[in-house]
Amino acid sequence: MKASNSQMSGKLISAVVLFIVTLLLGCISVRSAYAATVPPGFTDSLVASGLNNPTAMALAPDGRIFVCQQGGAVRVIKNGVLLPTPFLTVTVDSSGERGLLGVAFDPNFVSNQLVYIYYTATSPTLHNRISRFTAAGDVAMAGSETIVMDLDNLSAATNHNGGALHFGPDGNLYVAVGDNASSANAQSLANRLGKMLRMSASGSIPTDNPFFNTATGDNRAIWALGLRNPFTFSFQPGVGRMFINDVGQSTWEEINDGMAGANYGWPTCEGFCNPPNASFRDPIFAYPNDAGTCAITGGSFYNPQVVQFPGEYVGRYFFADFCGGWIRTLDPAAGNAAAEFATGISLPVDMQVSSDGFLYYLARGSGSVNRIGFASTADNTPPTVSITSPADGSTVPRKGTVTITATANDNIGVARVEFFVKGVLHCTDVTASYSCNWRVASAPNKTYQLQARAFDAAGNSATATIQVTSR
Repeated sequence: MKASNSQMSGKLISAVVLFIVTLLLGCISVRSAYAATVPPGFTDSLVASGLNNPTAMALAPDGRIFVCQQGGAVRVIKNGVLLPTPFLTVTVDSSGERGLLGVAFDPNFVSNQLVYIYYTATSPTLHNRISRFTAAGDVAMAGSETIVMDLDNLSAATNHNGGALHFGPDGNLYVAVGDNASSANAQSLANRLGKMLRMSASGSIPTDNPFFNTATGDNRAIWALGLRNPFTFSFQPGVGRMFINDVGQSTWEEINDGMAGANYGWPTCEGFCNPPNASFRDPIFAYPNDAGTCAITGGSFYNPQVVQFPGEYVGRYFFADFCGGWIRTLDPAAGNAAAEFATGISLPVDMQVSSDGFLYYLARGSGSVNRIGFASTADNTPPTVSITSPADGSTVPRKGTVTITATANDNIGVARVEFFVKGVLHCTDVTASYSCNWRVASAPNKTYQLQARAFDAAGNSATATIQVTSR
């Protein structure tokens, strides 16, 4: 499971210093400071800059972006402008990885205007706290803070605080908490460190929590354990599946399938348990922590209300690496295969997909929020497509099942391939390699025209045609 977060903090400081020095030397352009390199057909644009050590963000239903600054201020980006007055400012200890670390909107925000945050409180003792505030326009109502839950007192270690919080499809609040750099905490039900927590919006603990009858007091909020520093996590809209990003120590960065009562094995296991251990749940994906990577950050499923990315991206999970400066995708429908997506980001820490289909990312190094979109209307290049099996002019067995396969490529991505038999649509496939099973009729010596028609996300299409004869 886990670059150490003390290591992460050191790398963060080094990376920020390197970024500033490079900028002062004039070795990078203003655009490269704010924009990533994205695949053909995609665009990356700056939404707003001027943020100071941002850690997390949330997208409001009305389009505003609320951004946490580690020093304790929640800033608001409205219509592409960073408002000068913070939404709120809390007193925090921001040493190391402490500070203001998470923000979320109540599911009923439109009617109740409640905003939740996770921060390192300084009194009466040093600890992380979950509080909610009532919005009054672009600022929090004075005196509206309500403490939802105070977490365990912190040790002298300043790392492994977690901080992400999101409401789940069940209406409950889920909170990611780091182990406070004490790995033993992750396996103990006597504290909430190194855990995923689940509570109601008011902080009460649901009686169906998996450890409600075995833990005591507020520890009954524990929903899953065995985590090192789950800095970010995400729910899949419309599905409810949770992916947890757990920051590794020195070997592996993990994506875990969030399950009630699961134990993810830290500190016994980092990455996949070797040898396998039935007591622990392995990650669904892990990538090496090496000289170019240090901490998995961000994380958001692409299931927006309005899809603007090519169809192949729907259902994929976007994740980033803090030191690597890249965004990649994980495809649960293709065996959790990972693919490169964007590079050249200055210390990404969070990502969110908006309801209208844009991917927003928060870059700590450049103090900016950027938006990745897809310029489908700018493309008029059709895809290429060919039928690879059966061969043109070949014979097929009558009353047999034949798999028609095709290859298709496009500069902005193939959306789908439709298969036709004698001009009639037989089936559609959206995942490469593209295929369709066809049951051949019983009549012998019949000639059939088979077609594969590929579409890209801009609506361009191309067709490949062959003929086969039944025997």
